[in-house]
Amino acid sequence: MEKQFKADLHIHTKESDGLLSVEEAFQTAAQAGLSTIAFVDHETTVGVEKSFKLAEVYQINLIPGVEIETDYKNQEIHLLAYYKSVDNDQLQTKLEQIRRNRISLTERMVRRLIEYGVKISWEEVELQASYRGVVCKTHILLALEKKIREKLPQQKIDWNEVASWFRPGGIAYVPYEGNPFEQAVDFIFATGGLPVLAHPGLIKQPSMVNELLTYRKIGLEVYYGYWENKKGIIGHYEQISKGKALLATGGSDYHGFFSPVAIGEIEVPFDCVSKLKRYLDIN
Repeated sequence: MEKQFKADLHIHTKESDGLLSVEEAFQTAAQAGLSTIAFVDHETTVGVEKSFKLAEVYQINLIPGVEIETDYKNQEIHLLAYYKSVDNDQLQTKLEQIRRNRISLTERMVRRLIEYGVKISWEEVELQASYRGVVCKTHILLALEKKIREKLPQQKIDWNEVASWFRPGGIAYVPYEGNPFEQAVDFIFATGGLPVLAHPGLIKQPSMVNELLTYRKIGLEVYYGYWENKKGIIGHYEQISKGKALLATGGSDYHGFFSPVAIGEIEVPFDCVSKLKRYLDIN
């Protein structure tokens, strides 16, 4: 695939819960032969704001974006919001509000871990986060990994089991509330963005995807690095997107060394990129 047809529309950086700096992410994207990328850090656009000069240096097109956590019927649902510009006071005020809510949620998770006997502190978790970004469960995992690596370097940890602590029924699970899905969709449209339902194959109740797409016609992230039956899941959501979504997107959802899929590893059809840029009126 030639560079002009290669894109990754779902990348995270250190500005939220990724491990790469913005420039390191550009370097990695360039090495992967990408021509278009989107940074969609959680509830912050600082990475986007740092990117415009780097986009020129690396000759990579940047689509501004952000990932926003929402709730729907007691389920955590993620939306990718793509914009022509994130220089919007209303958007930034809303993101700051969501960050505060999520940081409070993460503090409650840490308290539950401490009550269960896990030796971790809030200060250790905060140290893993960027100065202006959200603090979330990924930072808890990073703090735990750092502590284990320093004190028990030979210790093997089942990180799938650790991740289960934060799921329903887990010792640190705290349900996310405060940003209803429907309101988030309306807000993204109202501030000039395009909401896209992120990684639908990870939603526990598959029937819920159709419900979410019937509220208003939005985008659907189709091309994603699912661990099992990837081809079948992608094919399923390709068909759904053709009838029920404004357009399809895709990307690696890359965060760092613990991500199962590398930047640029997911093949995103060029048509997805061109439709997204056309919708956003990006040249």
